[in-house]
Amino acid sequence: MLEFKDIIMKLYSIAVSGLLLAVTTGFLISQNDTTKEQYIVFAKSPTQAIELVNKSGAKVEEKLAFINGVVAHLTEQQLAELQAKPELRISKNTAVAITSKSDTVEPASLSLNATLTEQTDAAALHNQGITGQNVTVAILDTGIQSFPSITTDSQKNTRLIGSFDVSDEQFKTEITDQNGHGTHIASIISNSQTDVDGRYLGIAPDVSLVGIKAFDDSGAGTYADVIKGIQWAVDNKEALNIRVINMSFSAPAQSYYWDDPVNLAVMQAWEAGIVVVTSAGNRGSTGPSIGVPGNVPYVITVGAATDRDTPDDMSDDWVSAYSSSGPTIEGFAKPEVIAYGGHIPGLLDADSDLAISYPEYHLEADYYEMTGTSQSTAVVTGIAALMISQNPSLTPDQVKCRLIDASMPLDKVNPEVLAASVFVEGAGKVNAELAVSSAADNCANQGMNITADIDGIEHYAGPVLERVSEDEEVAMDLDGNLWRDGNLWRDGNLWRDGNLWRDGNLWRDGNLWRDGNLWRDGNLWRDGNLWRDGNLWRDTHTDATFQINVWTGAE
Repeated sequence: MLEFKDIIMKLYSIAVSGLLLAVTTGFLISQNDTTKEQYIVFAKSPTQAIELVNKSGAKVEEKLAFINGVVAHLTEQQLAELQAKPELRISKNTAVAITSKSDTVEPASLSLNATLTEQTDAAALHNQGITGQNVTVAILDTGIQSFPSITTDSQKNTRLIGSFDVSDEQFKTEITDQNGHGTHIASIISNSQTDVDGRYLGIAPDVSLVGIKAFDDSGAGTYADVIKGIQWAVDNKEALNIRVINMSFSAPAQSYYWDDPVNLAVMQAWEAGIVVVTSAGNRGSTGPSIGVPGNVPYVITVGAATDRDTPDDMSDDWVSAYSSSGPTIEGFAKPEVIAYGGHIPGLLDADSDLAISYPEYHLEADYYEMTGTSQSTAVVTGIAALMISQNPSLTPDQVKCRLIDASMPLDKVNPEVLAASVFVEGAGKVNAELAVSSAADNCANQGMNITADIDGIEHYAGPVLERVSEDEEVAMDLDGNLWRDGNLWRDGNLWRDGNLWRDGNLWRDGNLWRDGNLWRDGNLWRDGNLWRDGNLWRDTHTDATFQINVWTGAE
């Protein structure tokens, strides 16, 4: 394990290199460019993308080598010319926004205690000395405020390494979070403060932390910001021992998973050995609604459960109505697991935007409660850190497999949820102690070549093909065979034997990248909107903003 001073020296070197990179690769946008739309153009290689953009007469403004892409403002004529190139994929550099809202004002009802760590059995691991030590978690969010119980671990050792700010591509050891969302997430994962009974408030109180600030103080950013943040995590994985990255945000899926530029970056992080934990989204269960990047089949996608204000009685827990449901358009069952996301206490600076906007959610001192799949994602991130702390040799696929193996379906069905099935709660509610002790293996992402997927050589379909109606869910294999009633686990935990998450099947048309036009046969999104010609997401792509919905007004 690196000493903290050694880490700081490495980061100083990284920061200087980043500054030089920014100086040598930065571009100014002319006044005339402001009338154009900004796009991400990506191809088989960055050189190919640069050459074709330059030939169109447009100017490359930023290089995204991580996804073999560039950022450029394009006129309609330039866009049309590039769309005609089968070797290119194009998406708008979509605005990324954190949205904070309160549909219904519900007064805070929790007192400050370690309920969450008890409910997840993380407290039992703490008693065994498993607290997340020797693992670094990256939090891609709005920043992290320097509260003592976040900056230091249970032994008062400094563990908040710093934060990389994508806006100026600088690493900073003194960081803040004007918005507050990233801080709340960090405190759920790592809070080393104890309650009156001496129980830690955070899931992994001795984990090391690094922030990746991809959202500005108002909670806004772009696809390019998120991609740069992911690339930084991968580039610095070894130096900082980054083993897990938390992504508590989502946007509506607008393409197949392999054609989304953020998803491409996420897949590379997984391939590099970083466990990616991401939100299912807060769009409810009225239809397939898993967002980006939760629709990536490889990663761990997390839905939300609520204890219904009975923290000592888990028999009445059910899936939260706002939690997004699967399957994905490619037929993968999502989310993989669920965790508590309702009225979760965490730290917020009193001057942060969220604290000022929602004073009714103040508990006591610097603690506020929030609700959403953002919070449930942080719970699973903390559990993943505990698993790796106990067994550093675990791969991302093994972490995913054992989390699924250790999760159990809920007994109660929320009447506001479309149906009770694997599509809304995955394998069920996570349990930290069972996940750490699980010896399950080869039960996630089998038969899938992530490198070939990233390279566009192969893409995959999951076993779930469709929901046949609004009130009935079914699952089929690729030959159209119906699995009983769609509830794959209710009658003897079928997923444990057949393992719904085990295999990916080669997409029916094989190599779709090769011909350039992924949707040439007129494949339709479920709502009937045709993805046009495979190169550009549908229409103006205006509904694809990322959302970190923490104030849902529901449990």
